[in-house]
Amino acid sequence: MIATVRRRPACRRCPAIAIDLGSARTRAWTAGSHGILDVPTVSGPDSFPAHPVQRGSIVDPTGATQMLSRLLARRIPKNAQPVIAFTVPVLSGQQHYATAVGVLQALHPRTMLAMDSVMAIVLATGADPFRPLLVIDLGAHLTEVALLAEGDILTARREVMGTRDLEGSTPADLATKIASVITHMMRHDPLPQFFDALDRGPLLAGGGALRPELVHQLSARLHAPVQPAPQPHTAALRGAARALRSAQHHPSLGPPLHLAP
Repeated sequence: MIATVRRRPACRRCPAIAIDLGSARTRAWTAGSHGILDVPTVSGPDSFPAHPVQRGSIVDPTGATQMLSRLLARRIPKNAQPVIAFTVPVLSGQQHYATAVGVLQALHPRTMLAMDSVMAIVLATGADPFRPLLVIDLGAHLTEVALLAEGDILTARREVMGTRDLEGSTPADLATKIASVITHMMRHDPLPQFFDALDRGPLLAGGGALRPELVHQLSARLHAPVQPAPQPHTAALRGAARALRSAQHHPSLGPPLHLAP
């Protein structure tokens, strides 16, 4: 006879929340809910919308706080201290972490866990981060590229370009720019893992992976089989949620704040 044991969170008043605060879209997942909250990253009244996050940077912390508070007001029980995992663009500095933490303090968290978006994407897809892997996160306003091996980021770049820039150009133009970024990375930091990663096929996530022509153009310019992640636009959020589900059950939830850049 096999008994099924359901693991309970170490803190019953600590609901799990994963947040992906993007420049164009903000996505959130809460434990016990059905589906993902997915809204435009805007604050203020509908007649005068403001954009608190631009090109991967939080430019209006107050606006971002108000937006998240409204978004999650019905998902957080009264007097709860949520355990929060949030994604950050690769190569984010300490100022970005501090600003994000300040924004999320409005949710009265017990613990916070920060994750690089590219690492969250790998976790969501189940890809092996110990083998050389090139991850491309192509969003609306920001593109992140990272080379992973041995479970760590060896080198990375972020560029202020994305699918919104297609309004004035073509998928071929954007693919050429991304390929140029990767070529520059290989010349500046000629790691042998780059070649293994390209042979394996770059992993593409973000809204750009939903555009077949862009995937095709990028594969042609990299001479490599670009692999779109499943549900690529929510991959970073799902990776953060997966990490959070494990952390929530850990008995060491005592510290009020933990950052893992």
